[in-house]
Amino acid sequence: MPTRLAAPLAALLIALAATPPAPAAAEDARPAKELFGHVSGAADLPPNPYGFYTRGCLSGALELPADGPYHQVMRPSRNRAWGHPQLIDYLEKLTERAARATGWPGLLIGDLAQPRGGPMLTGHASHQVGLDADIWLMPAPPRKLSVAERESISAASMIGAKEEVPKGNWKVDPTIWSGGQVELIKAAASDPRVARIFVHPAIKKALCEAAGGDRGWLSRVRPWYGHHYHMHVRLNCPKGAVGCKNQDGPPAGDGCGSALDYWFSKAPYAPPKKPAKPRPPMTMASLPAACKQVLEAK
Repeated sequence: MPTRLAAPLAALLIALAATPPAPAAAEDARPAKELFGHVSGAADLPPNPYGFYTRGCLSGALELPADGPYHQVMRPSRNRAWGHPQLIDYLEKLTERAARATGWPGLLIGDLAQPRGGPMLTGHASHQVGLDADIWLMPAPPRKLSVAERESISAASMIGAKEEVPKGNWKVDPTIWSGGQVELIKAAASDPRVARIFVHPAIKKALCEAAGGDRGWLSRVRPWYGHHYHMHVRLNCPKGAVGCKNQDGPPAGDGCGSALDYWFSKAPYAPPKKPAKPRPPMTMASLPAACKQVLEAK
């Protein structure tokens, strides 16, 4: 090879060797929700939640059956009925216990997680590690719903009217809210595996008023924006789960009285002084390293 060509060619080969492959670079740059949101089945790996509820993934997930003795899964087309085995066990036991406590035919189950967890194409910021579940606050009908009905039926709001200012006037709707909802949420919160249950502030207030002397479970029920159609159950990381990060525990006390007053003021709903900058989409680089193996597993 002529000397005048050798040096440039060598420089080119070195540059090519140092350049990462284009497909890998493109994949790393893609939003993680595009990668996890199109996977149809679980990762054939030991069950483990990796990361945090809002930034993680899940291996070895199980799918909650579409129909159980005491539950029916809603919105099946979303393929979000997957969870860590602890979550599936929790739901199967809760649905039976709650059906007996409420006298309802069963429960309607909303979103859990995608087959491998991770960020979702639409909706939730959490539900990424298979330890979150949405449970509707209306009873299941005494018959099996069709697929079309499961896709179209709307959950009932427990506060009735549309959320409007003044927020401090919120109350549960007595034509919809009953002792059944109290018993359901109490049963859900009484399992020691539960970290938190998110409900609308008006629902939390109604629970505080109805609880009576047995109030230990109330600390796990936390007021949060929305959540008047369903409750959002969140479990603690299972024992021995490597790489799973728990949320800090709830404050001491039952969360009633003055602790709840904040949610009935204007403060939580005041618009920010400066518009928040849009966050860039979460990528694989944002997730725990184990999530790459979870995504690529059979």
